[in-house]
Amino acid sequence: MAAESGKIDPMHQFEVTPLGGGFHLGGHEILFTNSALWMVVAAITLGIFMWGGMRRQLVPGRWQAAVEGFTGFISSMMTQNIGSEGRKFTPYVFSLFMFILFCNLLGMLPLGVFGIHPFTVTSHIAITGVLALVSFAIVLVVGFWRHGLHFFSLFVLHGTPLPMIPIIAPIEFVSFMVRPFSLGLRLFVAMTAGHVLLKVLSGFVINGFNAETVWLGSIVSVLSFILMIGISALELLVAGIQAYVFALLTSLYINDAVNLH
Repeated sequence: MAAESGKIDPMHQFEVTPLGGGFHLGGHEILFTNSALWMVVAAITLGIFMWGGMRRQLVPGRWQAAVEGFTGFISSMMTQNIGSEGRKFTPYVFSLFMFILFCNLLGMLPLGVFGIHPFTVTSHIAITGVLALVSFAIVLVVGFWRHGLHFFSLFVLHGTPLPMIPIIAPIEFVSFMVRPFSLGLRLFVAMTAGHVLLKVLSGFVINGFNAETVWLGSIVSVLSFILMIGISALELLVAGIQAYVFALLTSLYINDAVNLH
């Protein structure tokens, strides 16, 4: 939290800062930043979560049941959206879903009281954009690998009258090319907006207690704090929903490449 002259900057939490010195590679300076640190933390936490749940026990515990629940959920989604061939892509979509979910949840941890400020990596378009481009690249590779140039028929809807093809095809092509941008932008905006709102409300809480009119400032602070609790609960829900939406849309895009009309 950045405070200058009693003011709180809600955008300071998204600042990428280097941690220690870096090194040079190919004329470029490579730095290990707070963003990279929390991506590593998310990967390690996810690895521990999966390792603990993959220990086969005669009577599954809560940990194992949670891991099996997540894997079954994604596996069922892939089968419903793609069919039996969706199992080939389940590991990727599952990894994508869990990584985004853990990044979102780690960014919500109230560790500031201990001097640790979690960084929500999914609040940066550079991260969400790369994840979206990787998914889009998989769609292109699968589509051309399975169907060759016939993959371009994706831009001509089945049953489209011949005179309408010159109009419909460019529209479908633009819609297809916009997919990675909308996919990455949706997650970025959702996570950024919630965190900015929480930071603004926290400013109301702090400045309210420091106000000259004590009774009025106290009312504003208490109401803002109550609203923060509700929005924090909503943000936890958004963290899960956005991870699910990202995985769901990825599976639907892969379905277009696998089951070409």
